[in-house]
Amino acid sequence: MISPVHTLSPRTPKRWLIAISLLLVCASTLQAQDWFKTETSSGADRIRIAVADFKPFTTDPQTAPFKRTFDATLYSDLANAGIFDIVSKSLMPQSSPGAPAEINLAQWSAEPASAAMVAFGSLGVQNGRLIANGFLFDAKNAQYPQVLAKQYNEAPSEDSARQVAHRFADEIIFRLGGGIPGIAETKIFYVKMGGGNKEIWQMDYDGANQHAVTHLGTVSLSPRVSPDNSRIAFSSLGHDGFQIRMYSLLLGRMVNISNAGGTNLSPAWAPNGREIAYSSSRTGDPEIWISDVNGGLARRITSFRGPDVSPVYNPRTGAQIAWISGRTGLPQLYIMDSDGSGISRMTDGGYATSPSWSPNGQFIAFAWNRKYGPGAPGGQDIYVMEIATKRWIQLTHDGGRCDFPSWSPDGRHITYANTADGRPEHMKIWTMLADGTQKRALTSGGADMPNWSWK
Repeated sequence: MISPVHTLSPRTPKRWLIAISLLLVCASTLQAQDWFKTETSSGADRIRIAVADFKPFTTDPQTAPFKRTFDATLYSDLANAGIFDIVSKSLMPQSSPGAPAEINLAQWSAEPASAAMVAFGSLGVQNGRLIANGFLFDAKNAQYPQVLAKQYNEAPSEDSARQVAHRFADEIIFRLGGGIPGIAETKIFYVKMGGGNKEIWQMDYDGANQHAVTHLGTVSLSPRVSPDNSRIAFSSLGHDGFQIRMYSLLLGRMVNISNAGGTNLSPAWAPNGREIAYSSSRTGDPEIWISDVNGGLARRITSFRGPDVSPVYNPRTGAQIAWISGRTGLPQLYIMDSDGSGISRMTDGGYATSPSWSPNGQFIAFAWNRKYGPGAPGGQDIYVMEIATKRWIQLTHDGGRCDFPSWSPDGRHITYANTADGRPEHMKIWTMLADGTQKRALTSGGADMPNWSWK
């Protein structure tokens, strides 16, 4: 079975301090050693940053628990960013500064901390409000150290403490990461199994705040969030089979979309937000179709015997679509122009599924069993291919079945689904850096088909 997949993100990373590039080293003409390298365009190392616990400035009993949540979230966000060398808390000075006048930069820049940047500040509940004052200082610039100063004023709650930490982390990442927005406030949508049904769920990028979006009591697949984060398109089983359905995140309810005949799966948003591509068998053979977001003005863009599924737009241009086709036998990865012309086969064998286009339009992540067949070694893993050269690298290795990769908006991370033993109820959502490092599970079992929000 060829699996449906989800959308990806349209951010185009800018080269400044951090750039992610794909490199290939050929060991011989018979065997290639593929590898992915995170590097800076200037040749600089990762920025070494100290993330101090914030200093409480009120005695309100809510301050302490909210501060713990804030401190842990801020540290985790910056550690997960993929662009920093985080100073261990055991190496930091014992006293945490709450304001610029309280920081001794020499202590932070000297060994053992050896920090280039210091994030610090104060937090407290005052007059019924959660107030946080955050600062980012250049520890090596004694004359003009301040890089960033922000104040946040919110209704006090655990969630507010988390969201304020996310916003401050994203401010820091934006300033130090080459002007690329951070992902701490992004969401991941996914499928959750339960009671024989599959519903669409949502969580924060780090796995927190997991909750159901739909309550349809049926099987729903392949959630794809719109570029403006206002709607989710997905495929759901009803009395007329699998059809594309639409949920409004603004209204908190389902909205109408015209149904078509046949089986309709794996919707994908165009980056302009005005069209969706999907696989439909309305003419008998599963083909790629494009319609407006209401299901109207549908047009077929593939026409070849064998299933065509899992379309996804080039998020940078919207002018190309990657998809999976079984026209030559086993499913392979293809690319075409969005009008169906200019078809190019990308994979040369095996069993490929679930393409996801990188935000800068240069790479495609996909699931691939390169040695597919009875008794074949290896299994289904996540790969990334450079479109211009068709060179590929393998990001996961021998960890069971991996599927449904989806890029983060900053192009530095990929989320995917994995089950070590092949059982769907054990499937978990994971994230990793785009070079395959820093893998971590976000969910328990029964979670599948993740899709990262566009922003």
